[in-house]
Amino acid sequence: MKLTSIDLFCGAGGLSIGLERAGFTSVMGLDTNSDAISTYRQAFPDAETVEQSVAGYDFRQWRGVDLVAGGPPCQPFSNGGKRFAANDDRDMIPEFARAVNEIMPRAFIMENVAGLLAPRNREYLGKILSLFSDGYTMLSPRLVNAADYGVPQKRVRVVLIGLLNGGIDFPSPTHTPGRYVTAGSVLRRGEIRGQPNPSKVVYAKKPDLRPSPFAGQLFNGGGRAINLNQPAPTILASAGGNKTHFIDELDGVPPYHKHLWDGGKPRCGEFDGGRRITVLESALLQTFPADMLFSGSRSSQYAQIGNAVPPRLAKVIGASVARALH
Repeated sequence: MKLTSIDLFCGAGGLSIGLERAGFTSVMGLDTNSDAISTYRQAFPDAETVEQSVAGYDFRQWRGVDLVAGGPPCQPFSNGGKRFAANDDRDMIPEFARAVNEIMPRAFIMENVAGLLAPRNREYLGKILSLFSDGYTMLSPRLVNAADYGVPQKRVRVVLIGLLNGGIDFPSPTHTPGRYVTAGSVLRRGEIRGQPNPSKVVYAKKPDLRPSPFAGQLFNGGGRAINLNQPAPTILASAGGNKTHFIDELDGVPPYHKHLWDGGKPRCGEFDGGRRITVLESALLQTFPADMLFSGSRSSQYAQIGNAVPPRLAKVIGASVARALH
């Protein structure tokens, strides 16, 4: 039986790529970002693409679709934002629920940031769950780390799954901390994949020192050195400049961390051997296909990648839903 899906807030299509690998055919992607829509159109030439807001869109025309999936804007709940939740005009979760209720698909998948489950948002989360039709059986929102499902990146997100008929078990992790897929599976010292990023790595004037050399902030911006023996830190949508993670080509981060830990003074100037990862390398850490084409400027491409659901995670979740629907 052929299963169909639509992707709201589709971005570059990370969620749709994973769902297609799980057996769904993507028939529509909707987003307000023109670069993302262009990227999605190239990846899914047979799907309809809609460049407009979810708000005000009539979803009844998509009745009969098996799955509605999407990641509503997460800024209202992000730990890095102002956390206004329902008071933030970027909160599109009610619109996602409206889409589900108008289409009444056999299942839905909603992805969001971990902050949605924070105690401060507990009351709002209850309101969210009440927005969906009573016909849906919903699993409790799950906090998942993409690394637990084979993604070479630590990325913690909330996933909500609802089924119109029947039940579903949330997919069990496929990987454990001792057997994670590492950043070194796609990144290598001395090998640049894609167009180089010219942004420099500079010593921080006031380092934020943590026990691990790869935590805290020893260098300018939000980009951290990547431990190639572990999953990479979360790829940020704000990457492109000094918030882009980097490869420590000369293995100089651990010695510098020890220098600071032992009471040494912060250094200044450019860090020798620090190389910011490229758009392609960022995409590979997100498990996008190596031949994926992203539209727009370099900063737009980084943003599309950083905003995406890792396709490998989407595949595992999508496959669980597909089994329930079959």
